[in-house]
Amino acid sequence: MAEAVAKVAQRINDTVEEGKDSLDLSNCQLVSFPDGAFKLLRTVTGNIRVVTLADNKMKAISSKFFTTFSNLKELDLQGNVLTKLPDTVGEMEHLTFINLAHNNFSIFPDKLTEIVSLEKIDLEGNSIPEIPLEKLSVMPSLKLLNVKSNPLDDSTQSALQSPHKFEILLANES
Repeated sequence: MAEAVAKVAQRINDTVEEGKDSLDLSNCQLVSFPDGAFKLLRTVTGNIRVVTLADNKMKAISSKFFTTFSNLKELDLQGNVLTKLPDTVGEMEHLTFINLAHNNFSIFPDKLTEIVSLEKIDLEGNSIPEIPLEKLSVMPSLKLLNVKSNPLDDSTQSALQSPHKFEILLANES
């Protein structure tokens, strides 16, 4: 555990000291975004455009995360155990890509449809049976939706077969 804490601290310090626009806390055994990180990063949060929290053990992500990192363009949360996102995710004005692949979502995170800048949503390998196609269809920037390896119900699968203004990744390509 001490090794994981040291890894997180080192990566945060590197981001602050080097003025990076990205923060990579992947593979750090995190169960949540560390509260102490908000304090350490307070001088640079406005500059951070990319946050990677992939391959941790995160069960939840706080509203504070989304209000703090309001200028994010990309967020990678793949490989965690998330089941939902806070409503504040809908306020992310600059977010263009969110990776939620290989989590535990059983319901499509509806607030994503409120993000006008969002271009790519990756939900591969979750447990989502239904997709809100009507809401997704009116998203102005959406270009790609990956819902491979989800137990989509028959009506959702047939609705996804018809043409859409964005690309849909469904079955695994062989």
